[in-house]
Amino acid sequence: MMDSIPRMETKTFEVKNNYLSKLWRKIPANFKSIMLERGWLFYIVGFLLGRAIILSVVSPFAVAFLATMWFVHREKSAKVMLAVLAGALSYSMTHGVFILLAMFVFIFLAAMFKNAKNVQIKIPFIVFISTAAPRLFLYSISDKLTSYEWLLLAVEGVLGCVLVLIFMQSIPLISPKRYKPTLKNEEIVCMIILIASILTGTIGWEIYGASLEQIFSRYFVLILSFVGGAAIGSTVGVVAGLILSLANVANLYQMSLLAFSGLLGGLLKEGKKAGVSVGLLVGTFLIGIYGETSAIGSSFIESSIAIIFFFLTPASWIKKLSRYIPGTEEYSNEQEQYLQKVRNVTAKRVEQFSNVFEALSKSFTTSEENLLEEQNVQRETDYFLSQITEKTCQTCFMKDRCWQKQFDKTYAIMEDLKNDIADGHEPNRKLVHKFENHCVKSKKVIDTVKEEMSFFEANQKLKKQVKESKRLVADQLQGVSEVMEDFSKEILKERKHHEQQEVQIINALKKMGIELEKLDVFQLEKGNVDIEMTVSFYNYHGEASKLIAPVLSDILNEMIIVKEEEISPFPNGYCFLAFGSAKEFVIETGVANAAKGGGLISGDSYTTIEIGAGKYAMAISDGMGNGERANEESGETLRLLQQILQTGIPEQVAIKSINSILSLRTTDEMFATLDLAVINLHNAFVRFLKIGSTPSFIKRGDKILNIEASNLPMGIIQEFDVDIVNDQLKAEDLLIMMSDGIFEGPKNIQNMDMWIKRKVREMKTDDPQEVADLLLEEVIRTRSGEIGDDMTVLVAKIVKNTPKWSSIPFYGEEAK
Repeated sequence: MMDSIPRMETKTFEVKNNYLSKLWRKIPANFKSIMLERGWLFYIVGFLLGRAIILSVVSPFAVAFLATMWFVHREKSAKVMLAVLAGALSYSMTHGVFILLAMFVFIFLAAMFKNAKNVQIKIPFIVFISTAAPRLFLYSISDKLTSYEWLLLAVEGVLGCVLVLIFMQSIPLISPKRYKPTLKNEEIVCMIILIASILTGTIGWEIYGASLEQIFSRYFVLILSFVGGAAIGSTVGVVAGLILSLANVANLYQMSLLAFSGLLGGLLKEGKKAGVSVGLLVGTFLIGIYGETSAIGSSFIESSIAIIFFFLTPASWIKKLSRYIPGTEEYSNEQEQYLQKVRNVTAKRVEQFSNVFEALSKSFTTSEENLLEEQNVQRETDYFLSQITEKTCQTCFMKDRCWQKQFDKTYAIMEDLKNDIADGHEPNRKLVHKFENHCVKSKKVIDTVKEEMSFFEANQKLKKQVKESKRLVADQLQGVSEVMEDFSKEILKERKHHEQQEVQIINALKKMGIELEKLDVFQLEKGNVDIEMTVSFYNYHGEASKLIAPVLSDILNEMIIVKEEEISPFPNGYCFLAFGSAKEFVIETGVANAAKGGGLISGDSYTTIEIGAGKYAMAISDGMGNGERANEESGETLRLLQQILQTGIPEQVAIKSINSILSLRTTDEMFATLDLAVINLHNAFVRFLKIGSTPSFIKRGDKILNIEASNLPMGIIQEFDVDIVNDQLKAEDLLIMMSDGIFEGPKNIQNMDMWIKRKVREMKTDDPQEVADLLLEEVIRTRSGEIGDDMTVLVAKIVKNTPKWSSIPFYGEEAK
């Protein structure tokens, strides 16, 4: 029964908070508008700062606040002056006179420097003069210019300079238009100083013996301790206590009370509002012992009233305040929402760019061109024949008979002539005889057709190049569009919550005695697992790969390996570990090559690259000819291939792009073959793209499989279809790729294909490097040591990835 009492109290307070939150939402919107947008909050602050005095006679707050308002909200500065003056007169007439004189000096100096550059730099000096000059005048009248007065005068001026800088940081924070999502620590401290300065203006106001400044200072300590913890709470207590003690030296012990209460309340914030309130009561009792016994009662009353206000504060207010304090849950949520918005906006922009590229791609491949292609051919024929007619038939006396009475017959014969003469051929004799019987100027017409045909064919070739270039651009734009679309999807991928697996991992590591500090499960997709954790080891002995990764492998039913680890050099230090999916297969490669005649520069180039997404690419390029020029062409082909593939553009589009680049960039005949194999390391599926290259071979036990495709070398023609050959590799398979120097190199061999298969089958080794060396050596031996062409052989072995440590089925039923 006793255990239920605290829960009942907590429930009661929650009901009150919900009621107050609803009540606050019912407050008319015009009240908030009056307080914030119309500036009444600034006028109230100005009134209280006009009353604020420290060390009995020093008042740096009023002029500093006035200068800040003049700089930040100049349209409200006139009314703020009246509020500050009213506050000063409510304190004393002498203080009112000082504030009035300080205002006049400030107005004069502000008008003088109104249009000056870098006014914000000059404002502290203006505040110093506006504070010191009136005080010096008043001291001179009363003949009190002693060294002590000079010291007070200097202190007041310097404090005014400092406060104006502080107020410039804090005043904009209470403005209704605040765009900054969070507060920096400096801004929090400046805000605390402003609040403490405002509370100084309430000194002397009491309710039944309880001082208002003490009630509100303890209330703010409770609020900020509850929101920001011990650090913020103790900071608020120290700053507020210091400023209030300067205003009333008798309250010097209040600084200790507020600081200790803020620290204790922050440490007890896990106990919700009740825990923070207990911290204030304990601090009040402990610090009260050192003060006067008669003051303990009033101090408890002040703390009790502050606690009542604290419990009556709506939860929505505290939640809104928490959004601006670093380290709070609301602050973290606010940051996540902000990052989510940025991510969504970025993804949206990337998607828009993807749509733009797709639209551009479609604009280069309009369906209208395809539909009207036949019409365009007929139109070009009409245009060609009209050119012939203009040069031959216009002056002929038989024009009317040929082109009016016998139009169809004339057109058909001349179209046949055009088709026969195309590509430099001579017209058919039968057709020529038929045309001579029909036309009286047949020889002249035929000669003109031959002459115009060269221009016609050049024009057709140019049009075809433009068309092919447009198609190339369309393919490239479409590829870029697909890459950007995939990128936008990647951006929108959020961290997914996998509660079941998280519980299993935590319980398994706990049962193994591993102290887990933090666990982040980002991705559990098959083949793309991404897990990070922070653990503590007294002495690290490779537990990540020996224990944790095998346990994760058993839990996730997938091979998991350590991708990254940062080990603390200290005992029981925190170690960062990152785990990911192991690839199902790994590739072991070997290569052997030789230049023609034993030279140093080979026309063949080769590369092996990882192109992301668990793919491994192997490529051989053979430049036409030998020597430096062929090496340059083949190397350029592979360089372009590597750069394009690593962007994520599909292999077919990449190869077509390279072909177009090679064919369009120069008029010289520079061609290159390309033999590309892309292996998926998750399932050993391979795609072959062969452009003018020799066959490849797969050795699987005693079987030798042949892989070949027929395409011209790259750069010869602009438009071609890439033949793709797909196959499924298995563990321990050998993939052998070669240039034509190897395949066509053996001398006095009738069937090259069968010879290479026999040589590969007879090899007793499955080491990729040894196979490559042996095959190259066998080819050179058939030629009696002569190297007749550039030779390159690239061998890859498909190996099942076996982890160093087996999975450990350790988590059992408890982890499940």
